[in-house]
Amino acid sequence: MLERAELVRQVLARNPSLEAARLAWQSALSRAPQQTALEDPMLSYSIAPLSIASPVRFGQVVELSQQLPFPGKRGLRGEMALAEAEVMREDLEELRLRLALMVSTLFDDVFVVHRALGITHEHLQLLEQLKQSAEAQYVVGRASQQDPLRAEVELSEVLREQVALESERERLRAQLNGLLHRLPQAPLPPPPTDLAMPEEEPGPSEALQDLALRQRPELEGLRARLGGREAAVRLAHRDSYPDVRVMGSYNSMWMDTAHQFMAGVSINVPLDFGKREAAVREAETNLQRVRIEEKHLINDIRVEVEQARTRLVEARKVVDLFRERLVPASRDEVAAARAGFESGKNSFQSLLEAERSMRSVELRAQTALADVQRRQAELDRATGNTPGLPREGATR
Repeated sequence: MLERAELVRQVLARNPSLEAARLAWQSALSRAPQQTALEDPMLSYSIAPLSIASPVRFGQVVELSQQLPFPGKRGLRGEMALAEAEVMREDLEELRLRLALMVSTLFDDVFVVHRALGITHEHLQLLEQLKQSAEAQYVVGRASQQDPLRAEVELSEVLREQVALESERERLRAQLNGLLHRLPQAPLPPPPTDLAMPEEEPGPSEALQDLALRQRPELEGLRARLGGREAAVRLAHRDSYPDVRVMGSYNSMWMDTAHQFMAGVSINVPLDFGKREAAVREAETNLQRVRIEEKHLINDIRVEVEQARTRLVEARKVVDLFRERLVPASRDEVAAARAGFESGKNSFQSLLEAERSMRSVELRAQTALADVQRRQAELDRATGNTPGLPREGATR
């Protein structure tokens, strides 16, 4: 039997988009040690060409130098690189949740089609019985010649619906196999014949919103960007301080040995204050923009959680309405219409309309049951849990 949790796990384990995002995150992590490392030391060598064949001393100079950024600059660049890597990690988590929601929804689509085919088959059998009843009533003069023909037309319409459902089943199978990286026509086990309603009502709205603000990867990624922007502001301020280059050299052209070996230091002189002030303003503006984005995202997450919770509560009530009232009433209507037709108290058209209404109610009841699972998956996604997985394994 096809199981939702196992299907989600298999797709998450095999999806190439997730693997590509994971590799991008690992690649970003590798940038941090590059940003915090010192530049390569510079080694230079030069000679005095005219001294090569000259009787005087051979002239050559060897120099080794190393650039040393102002203290703190390398650490801030490392913070920015790590923040970027954290953003990519949260992007990976967001993709994982979106993919799990897609798979869970497809599972519900497969369930609805499977149950619709079962209900359609049951009604084909019922319509065959009604057609035979109409023929029997016609023989004894209690029904018109049109009644068996009406039953045949209704049978043909239901058969057309069955063909459409079978086509939809094949389309969904191909889509699921594609996510599982299998051949589109590869067989899949049948889904369950029933979906269990979640035992617990959704929690209080405020608690769910607080949970989402702790777990949503989009918010975590944005806060990582915020940390990176704060480091960028500090780095922009620190760029106003000079870097240092230390050097040591040997010059054979000096006659005095004490003068042949040299050591020195040089610094850049940051005189273009306008350039550096503009860099600071740019960094501060970017930081302010991310802070505004954070406020908007927090508000959007709260709204999304509340909407998902409301839709789940509504879906649960609809299922109860179908189970307790609509489905029993529609079946009683068919039974009463059939008894009335066979006793000659009502027309065959009334019986067909009752059967059609019952078929519609039973199909919508299965869709309503799947909608509860869809709304639960959406609420899981909204709160940062993995849709389709058991609650204890769903949190990040």
